[in-house]
Amino acid sequence: MSANNDSIQKTLTVAILLCLICAVFVAGAAVGLRKEQAENKANDKRAAVLQAAGLYEAGKPVAAQFDAKIKTRIVNLAEGRFANDDELAEIRAAGLNVDNFDQKKSSKIPAVSRELSGEEDKASIKRLEKFAAVFIVGDGDKIEKIILPVHGYGLWSTLYGFLALQGDMNTVVGLGFYSHAETPGLGGEVDNPKWKSLWVGKHIFNDKGDVALTVVKGGAAEGNLNQVDGLSGATLTSRGVNNLVQFWVGNLGFGKLIDNLKAQGA
Repeated sequence: MSANNDSIQKTLTVAILLCLICAVFVAGAAVGLRKEQAENKANDKRAAVLQAAGLYEAGKPVAAQFDAKIKTRIVNLAEGRFANDDELAEIRAAGLNVDNFDQKKSSKIPAVSRELSGEEDKASIKRLEKFAAVFIVGDGDKIEKIILPVHGYGLWSTLYGFLALQGDMNTVVGLGFYSHAETPGLGGEVDNPKWKSLWVGKHIFNDKGDVALTVVKGGAAEGNLNQVDGLSGATLTSRGVNNLVQFWVGNLGFGKLIDNLKAQGA
């Protein structure tokens, strides 16, 4: 009996020691790789910006492509203009990085965001950040393309992505999402290149200047520049994409910036 007890105790001791060693190893690896993980996450977003703008080159370092082709600017959403030095200091005071602005984190900080009312919250995002980072392709003050961060709720998740516009601030260059949890084969078809290609060349605004770009259930009318085919079998995801796009090009999103850049002849 005594020998059996010793054997059980030894087995348990060895098992516990192995668990502790593995836990230390895993924790150490997680801490040691934290910088690489953060860089990989940043590169996912950079790649999504480049892809939306039609500038991504496979096989080349993402960070180098981004730095060579894209200029990042912080925007005051409420006033539709680029942030000044005092506002950049305000962002830093809130614990945010201006050079690698985290819009998702910003929306959770009361000092630089606000809660949306139900009537305002078409994209179901709950809180709206005061500042956003936009991405510009251009030479000097001339804007050839502008890439806008967009997000909103679909069926199961919040979709995070980018909407790219030509310098006319109306024609769509591309739309893509880098983070979501929609149903594979249904709402997950937002990642399908064929569906994404349907957005290229569409117009955000109609002839009256109103936001008119719409995701249409059953298919867009032939030749209609303000309509995009909905996703088959994914009505709620399609509606979510429709709502988030309309929200972010509207007055609560980047609408005022778009108007100001048009007036400046961007």
